[in-house]
Amino acid sequence: MMAVAKSVRQRVARLRDEINYHNYRYYVLDDPEITDAEYDRLLRELQELEEKYPELVTTDSPTQRVGATPLKEFAEVHHEVPMLSLENAFSDEEVFDFDRRARERLNVAEIEYAVEPKLDGLAISLLYKEGVLSRAATRGDGTTGEDVTQNVRTIDAIPLRLLGKGYPGILEVRGEVIMTKAGFEKLNQLQRQHGAKLFANPRNAAAGSLRQLDPRITATRPLSFFSYGNGLVEQGELPSRHHQIMQKMKSWGIPVNPESSVVKGVEGCLAYYRKMQQKRDSLPYDIDGIVYKVDRLDQQEKLGFVARAPRWALAHKFPAQEEMTKLLAIDVQVGRTGALTPVARLQPVHVGGVVVSNATLHNQDEIDRLDVRVGDTVIVRRAGDVIPQIVSVVLSRRKGNPPRYKLPDTCPVCGSPTARLSGEVVTYCTGGLYCPAQRKQAIKHFASRRAMDIEGLGDKLVEQLVDEKLVNDVADLYDLTVEQVQQLERMGPKSAHNLIAALEKSKSTTLARFLYALGIHDVGETTAQTLASHFGSLEKIMHADEETLMAVPDIGPVVAESIIRFFRQKHNRKVIRKLQQAGIHWPTEKAKPSGKLPLQGKTFVLTGTLSKMTRDEAKAALQALGAKVTGSVSKKTDYVVAGENPGSKADKAEALGVTILDEKDFQALLDEHA
Repeated sequence: MMAVAKSVRQRVARLRDEINYHNYRYYVLDDPEITDAEYDRLLRELQELEEKYPELVTTDSPTQRVGATPLKEFAEVHHEVPMLSLENAFSDEEVFDFDRRARERLNVAEIEYAVEPKLDGLAISLLYKEGVLSRAATRGDGTTGEDVTQNVRTIDAIPLRLLGKGYPGILEVRGEVIMTKAGFEKLNQLQRQHGAKLFANPRNAAAGSLRQLDPRITATRPLSFFSYGNGLVEQGELPSRHHQIMQKMKSWGIPVNPESSVVKGVEGCLAYYRKMQQKRDSLPYDIDGIVYKVDRLDQQEKLGFVARAPRWALAHKFPAQEEMTKLLAIDVQVGRTGALTPVARLQPVHVGGVVVSNATLHNQDEIDRLDVRVGDTVIVRRAGDVIPQIVSVVLSRRKGNPPRYKLPDTCPVCGSPTARLSGEVVTYCTGGLYCPAQRKQAIKHFASRRAMDIEGLGDKLVEQLVDEKLVNDVADLYDLTVEQVQQLERMGPKSAHNLIAALEKSKSTTLARFLYALGIHDVGETTAQTLASHFGSLEKIMHADEETLMAVPDIGPVVAESIIRFFRQKHNRKVIRKLQQAGIHWPTEKAKPSGKLPLQGKTFVLTGTLSKMTRDEAKAALQALGAKVTGSVSKKTDYVVAGENPGSKADKAEALGVTILDEKDFQALLDEHA
């Protein structure tokens, strides 16, 4: 026999050290550093080398054991029936090989398989004595686990006493403790609120929750459980097929995955795999593959075991949803509302069956939380159609001390200053009326019914006007000619004349509508009406300082800062001047700067048809007096204004004892406070 090359021995030693290190990170620290896919590759490489050079196999090799050393803080539990791992398959060909070997050993033409999703959680053993839960233990190294009985007792999905009858005197149930996607999001939201470390994924969160020394903490975590089989059975018998055993367990109150099934042959296995792969993202919990088990127990017994796994079961893994790659750069995109979004440019990598080269970084807070820097090795995740995102940074692979990344102070599209208001996570461009990235959205908002109400100027026409470079900002709308418009798709002479007429009509507006149409961040209809009523003129609003603005009812420091930033930009002021030069005007309003508005703090609901004004005009009149106008009646409603055919809102108001005003009473109220 030829001597094994030194380089092969060194590689085997290196692989063992690396796998043991990652086992420690995963099982002991609950802080994995690499993806499952990367771990699988390391283990498979070591398996292949040991198969090729069997003289290198040692008893302490990761291939000869199931897991890692259990935590010492918990009492140890010895598994009388070892909790083994499963062999993994990553291709259809490997599944065909598994089925062929099983059929040959059993000397049968076809095998029935019990199939179920491979849950991404923490394996657990539940020992029931006379139907009462007496002990719960983690898998640990497969022979020795950790006693987590008190923690498991806090999981509502796990029965403390079995239901019905007919169960063995001693029954060991095996399954997976998981955390649902919704539970995971809720938990991380709470972690974020308390400034605590966020969990990387539901599996990591489930493992960390179950290993809490204080069961009161575990009790607050949204853990769940599904059984996938059994271990020790004494003082009784179970059915002769796996799927029948699972149905029995279900009847005893033990959760069994509803997606479990029985199929015939390898084609049935692969059809189930494809079905669940399509369904994967809609499931309420994470799965990372499918488990195939020979259904008949006598056939399982005949097939037996290899060193670390049964020959009668196989885990068919899905394409990895997480992979490692390198962060090459961070670019900034400016959205249609002006929000700046940092985008990670990645070294292309296959994730979830597609090539990923970009991933969202959301905002500055997310960049700071991850501490992600250009040049880092990162873990990127993609689930279905969800935009890929960076999950974490592999700090052990960071070289040197690259600088932290900060979003730019100026917009990369138009050069306007960027801003991040107090209490907000989004950084945005302040050049709202000028920035090309926001152009289409700004025009659509400007033309909307509650703003300048330009009839006929819909979204598709706005898209055409901008794409044809006829309109660069909202003021350019008023320079359009019939000849220009009628050349556009689906726009004949009549439609063009109608649009120009609508533009002309829109020049006569109100100060409140004009302010709202400008699209100032945080300035909605009500705030625009409040500003117009308080100041009475656009010039006063444009030149107001923070103290003056905050004297206005319901205007706080955040809104005041938005208004000041908007009018500070010369680009925005230039567009406003162009709009005024185009002939946009409004009636002069009498300023009401002193104290509280007459209807401030009052809530109104409008219902039915008014004869002297539209609902929008009535709403604007109420808001000008400081009132709040809502769409539904409640105990907090002060008045319901009922026109003709008022409907159920008037009935509800009457039932709740809310004051109902007819149109005459409503007009009198407006006249009183005019």
